[in-house]
Amino acid sequence: MKTSKTCGYSLTRREWIAAAAIPVLSAKIKPLVEHSDILVYGATSGGVIAAVEAARIGKRVTLISRHRSVGGASSNGLGFADVGNWRTIGGVAREFFHRLWLYYRGNAAWRWQTRDSYRSVRGQGPLAMDDKNQLMWVFEPHAAEYVFLQMLTDAHVHLVYAKLERQADGVSRVGSNIHSLATTDGRIFTADIFIDATYEGDLMAACGVRYTIGREPNSLYHETINGIERHLAIGNQLPRGIDPWRIPGDRGSGLLPGIFSGIDKPDGAGDKKVQAYGYRMCLTDVPENRVAVEKPVGYHQEEYELLFRATACGVRRFFKLDMLPNRKTDSNNSGGMSTDYIGMSYGYPDGSDAERARISRLHYRWQQGLVWTLQHHPRVPADIRAFYRPWGLPRDEFVQTGHWPEEIYVREARRMVGEFVQTQHCVLDDSAVHDAALLGSYAMDSHNVQRYVDHVGQVRNEGDVQRQVPRPYRVSWRILLPHWSECRNLLVAAAVSSSHIGFGSLRLEPVFMMLGQVAGTAAGLSCIHHTNLHDLPYQALRHRLLASHQIIDRNG
Repeated sequence: MKTSKTCGYSLTRREWIAAAAIPVLSAKIKPLVEHSDILVYGATSGGVIAAVEAARIGKRVTLISRHRSVGGASSNGLGFADVGNWRTIGGVAREFFHRLWLYYRGNAAWRWQTRDSYRSVRGQGPLAMDDKNQLMWVFEPHAAEYVFLQMLTDAHVHLVYAKLERQADGVSRVGSNIHSLATTDGRIFTADIFIDATYEGDLMAACGVRYTIGREPNSLYHETINGIERHLAIGNQLPRGIDPWRIPGDRGSGLLPGIFSGIDKPDGAGDKKVQAYGYRMCLTDVPENRVAVEKPVGYHQEEYELLFRATACGVRRFFKLDMLPNRKTDSNNSGGMSTDYIGMSYGYPDGSDAERARISRLHYRWQQGLVWTLQHHPRVPADIRAFYRPWGLPRDEFVQTGHWPEEIYVREARRMVGEFVQTQHCVLDDSAVHDAALLGSYAMDSHNVQRYVDHVGQVRNEGDVQRQVPRPYRVSWRILLPHWSECRNLLVAAAVSSSHIGFGSLRLEPVFMMLGQVAGTAAGLSCIHHTNLHDLPYQALRHRLLASHQIIDRNG
């Protein structure tokens, strides 16, 4: 049973969840106030690493998890890690992948296949199981959460399950500093330094820090591949010739679900739309561990009409089956009609908790229906049905949420507009970065944003951009800092200050872990030196990061 330690007691995760769900009995009861040196809101992968590093510096750290799971996307199906250049991943992030290697070193972790049978599997670049460097780049969801919880316990981080009160008075400020945050169960948390590690930037938004949603026009930062990008939308595209109308050729029948009649702006123009979300499905073909994917309640085959028409054009594969240990998969989007629910995520970033839950349910129902359709619908060719039918949900994953990931994969939501904005230029030429805290190496990558009818009357996807970077590049630590005038004791470790396309090279789990280490280090040093975050000497930050094996320079 997994446990969390605080104040000398050891509680199971289930007990923590139960405690967090206890309502406030009366408005007259004085709220419980908990103080720590550093408070991290959001138990994403980066949030865990931030909390661990701050605690290792010697600070009292509270980590608030909004979800039952700990570790964000990495514990919710994204086990085929987006590595980029693996040599740029150092520090506590590399420790996480080393601990995973230790987890999989023994036979006890291999229930549904042998370790030897997995040796030749490749991850995104390196071998999935790198015995030479003692790193494991590909992993099951439960293994990731186990390692994250182990790291928190070892560092004596105070782990709390609660949600920020986002409706009103959730954040109390004194001047330009956050004083406290309130959670929906009536508790108050105070700290000297706050870190927002949520993918959505909820704490950042609640305390009034400026942010943006969607895609900036190219003109704002003099970029060339931001904004609307029809001509670059080559990857994950639909085959040409697919009719957009409910009745093919009949404009009067109306457009199929999820298709816009057109795009009324030129390429390079900005908008407020966000790239597609989806669940990173974990599937298995082991009969003893397999739970069938059921036909969802309220199933409408019209929602999958594009799939039927794509098969008629010769498309045969509709999502990935990237292999994790124990005959499981990280099944991600692949192709123009796949697991991404294009156009359905727009209301999520600024949405209330209820609205986000509604959007998440829509994605779940649609994606469940996609799998069922591929496995069973008679309009799907027999060879495709036969290919996908062996796969089901793993009985030993996500046992509290019907074997489906608890968290939807939020690829992008709010982005802070802070002290330093990472743009396309920073990725391609880092000569202006003199206060680097990590290296980036992944491509500038965006999933599709919308479907539309083009000038010849066929369905096209728009928004997919995949631009490789010429070499690893230095990332300024100031992308974590709000403007001085807006907030002085907050670091933003996931919804960092960047343009849409600049964020495309940062929005990967290993990068979030490295950003988390920067946040935890900066917060800890700020407490030790009794200085504002904005006044923290860069050399002090750099020295501590290098001492903790973060990789900052290309020759490092």
